[in-house]
Amino acid sequence: MDQTTTSIPFAIVAIFVGAKLLAELFERLRQPPIIGEILAGAILGPALLGWVTPNPTLSVLADLGVIFLLFRVGLEVKPHEFMSVGPTALAVAVSGVITPFVLGWGIMRLWGEPGIGSIFVAASLVATSVGITAEVLAARGLVAQRASRIILGAAVIDDVLAFLVLAIVSSMARAQVHIAELVLTTLLAAAFTFVVASWGSRAVKQMFPRVRRRLRTSEAEFHLALIALFGLALAASYAGVAAIVGAFLAGMAFSESMEPRVTLLFAGVSELLTPFFLAGIGLRLDLKVFTQLEGLLLAIVITAIAVVSKLLGCGMGAIRLGWADALKIGAGMVPRGEVGMVVAQIGLGMGAISNRIYAVVVFVAVMTTILGPAILGLVWPNSPEPRQDEPAAAIE
Repeated sequence: MDQTTTSIPFAIVAIFVGAKLLAELFERLRQPPIIGEILAGAILGPALLGWVTPNPTLSVLADLGVIFLLFRVGLEVKPHEFMSVGPTALAVAVSGVITPFVLGWGIMRLWGEPGIGSIFVAASLVATSVGITAEVLAARGLVAQRASRIILGAAVIDDVLAFLVLAIVSSMARAQVHIAELVLTTLLAAAFTFVVASWGSRAVKQMFPRVRRRLRTSEAEFHLALIALFGLALAASYAGVAAIVGAFLAGMAFSESMEPRVTLLFAGVSELLTPFFLAGIGLRLDLKVFTQLEGLLLAIVITAIAVVSKLLGCGMGAIRLGWADALKIGAGMVPRGEVGMVVAQIGLGMGAISNRIYAVVVFVAVMTTILGPAILGLVWPNSPEPRQDEPAAAIE
């Protein structure tokens, strides 16, 4: 039998079983299970055992995993609650983009990295991986909390801003900056996010029951929700934001209309696919940065900058809520995950960064993804707090 054919089933089984075993271990150690699932990828991947290597099949499963994860999280967020934290989420996102970009660029320039390479590294520190934090918040039953809603709102805005930053940096690398195109794409992305967040739930309430009554197939509601999920994910990518933002907004649109059985079906699919997303991050861990002292020091310094810049930047954007919530929000925005790796891949492909810097950026993306949930666990109580339903004016 063809080795390629047999390696894919083995990789799927190894990733799923390994991720769930380590998740159980970390749960017993009273640590976020998500860390165990990421480490499972690192252990099974090229960094250690080398039993599983990144491949297109695992990448597809990972992409589906994060899409279903964000849809499931969106189901727990009511549109009016999400919109009520808009001004604070905007402040958190803007401050959380500027601070890591400036600090990252400054450190790389002091390290002697060329200008465009420094800018690409800085850009890799900008965007938050909302999938990681969303998984932690959902697993601990904290999605309804005020700080959680701000984190999710800021992460969505963060994605739009990160796209703008990446577009500008890529244009600089090509020495072709088209201001009109950048502005138009940014406005389109912002408009798409605002329209779906504001009127998506209302449209679903009006149209969904009518369409459902006309259908005769079993699980028709589940099928309609799947169509909406993939449709909005696709529309988001065309609008200039990540597909996972469309998935989150789709979940939020259905949050007040979904039947419990359909919610359970989506939870089951998410439980199947999410481990591939989390373990996939660990699979890309590259330990080559440790072979030289300079690379090791740079990786540690950039990781520290990545953590501190989000804690300070995003925390200061929410300081009006008090130090406790500001610290929670800052911790929730720490993970970079796949977002930082995408920026690194673009920079490497354009020749803007070296293989050594690429390895450092991937290491930072993985480490912030591991450290983020751990820090969040330290600053947030283990049990859900009483629900905070302050009027919008109290937190704007």
